[in-house]
Amino acid sequence: MPKVAYHLDLPEAATSCVVFASPHSGRDYPWSFLRGTVLDEQSIRSSEDAFVDRLFDCAPQFGAPLLRAGAPRAFIDLNRSVDELDPALIEGVRRGGHNPRVSSGLGVVPRVVANGRAIYRGKLPLAEAERRISRYWHPYHQQLRGLLERARAQHGEAILIDCHSMPHEAVEGVARSSGRRPEIVIGDRFGASAAPEIVARVEAAFAGAGLAVVRNTPFAGAYVTQAYGRPSRGQHAIQVEIDRSIYMDEARIRPNAQFQAFRRLLRGVVAEIAAIGHRDADQPLAAE
Repeated sequence: MPKVAYHLDLPEAATSCVVFASPHSGRDYPWSFLRGTVLDEQSIRSSEDAFVDRLFDCAPQFGAPLLRAGAPRAFIDLNRSVDELDPALIEGVRRGGHNPRVSSGLGVVPRVVANGRAIYRGKLPLAEAERRISRYWHPYHQQLRGLLERARAQHGEAILIDCHSMPHEAVEGVARSSGRRPEIVIGDRFGASAAPEIVARVEAAFAGAGLAVVRNTPFAGAYVTQAYGRPSRGQHAIQVEIDRSIYMDEARIRPNAQFQAFRRLLRGVVAEIAAIGHRDADQPLAAE
């Protein structure tokens, strides 16, 4: 089993209301798991948001925590609901209403990785799925909820930036008026998960760095933005997808020659986002 459910990097002083999280960058693939798959060690990583945690690891320097998954996405998907169990993979699970993610093999315990490649030879016992949910899904989300609650208590609001990466081919058909392919896709579930002024500031931070940005196409946000985005209560959730080809060799799953330069570029973006709702650690909240 993967060693830990998550890694948490905290700032010296929580001066930002922003929480950064990377639910798909876990890369602890234990031999017991790899032995049970039909994929090699390279193929099993194809749905991983490789190196995204490293791209955002400067967040604590700007007063914001960074929560990173410990277990890989192919083992447990932290951006799915616990009830998104796949009856084609998990023994004893009844078929429910149509769920396109589950039907395609991308439930909370995935059946496939990128390009629909099967992970397992057969089915998994329900007890195994429940074990993964108990040991990895629940601790990660308990920590995430706690971080957002603390941010709201300290700053009056909380902003979750859910950090992801996307295959370059995912945006090949997405058109922009400038003619450039999108490099960043911001998802706010078409306005449901975050206040428009906050989404605009996040978008401006990426665009100001020279990156081509679109909203909600082809990714509008999944479980995390749906579950944690409560703008009417002062809690906002925004999904950020980054084109992997900018910073990594997708075929070999390695940082490319532009990785460090892009990481430096994102440092400025992270600083701008963390500054939303920023206050000094000893500055009290204004009286309502």
